[in-house]
Amino acid sequence: MDRILEWDNNLSEKLRIAVNKRGLRLFAAILAHSGDSWFWFGGLGLLWWLGNPFWKFRAIVYLISIFITAIFVLGIKFTIRRKRPEGEWGGIYRRTDPHSFPSGHAARSFLLVVLGVGLGPAWLAWLLVIWAPLVSLARVGLGVHYLSDVVAGMILGLVIGAVCLSLFI
Repeated sequence: MDRILEWDNNLSEKLRIAVNKRGLRLFAAILAHSGDSWFWFGGLGLLWWLGNPFWKFRAIVYLISIFITAIFVLGIKFTIRRKRPEGEWGGIYRRTDPHSFPSGHAARSFLLVVLGVGLGPAWLAWLLVIWAPLVSLARVGLGVHYLSDVVAGMILGLVIGAVCLSLFI
């Protein structure tokens, strides 16, 4: 297991974006924050409030599914208790959630992909399919997750998304 963790750490280090690459780091920071739960809860709440029945239904399904995902992610994080990689960026994450495995952002973003593909519309599904891997890679690139954290989060999000779709449609 130590060998796997060492490999994961080394590969994650290679994916880290250098501090002097300001433009790329800014882009990665915007992507990383676009997966924040507060952003999604606020946006989906607004969508439910202002939307027609088509969007209200989707907003409720997305909100409930994100909440279910958060429960699983936190349960695993507090069971595994893997510390985040050393680094400066992401102080809020480091203070409020010191555990990195699995990535909640990756789980949430891939959950949203499954829901987008399953519920439509097609333009939203395509947007989410492109967006989700970028959010996940940004988390590694900024040094708040190891690669295995986001891979586990992706898998968890895909599985929970499939289960939620089967429950809601």
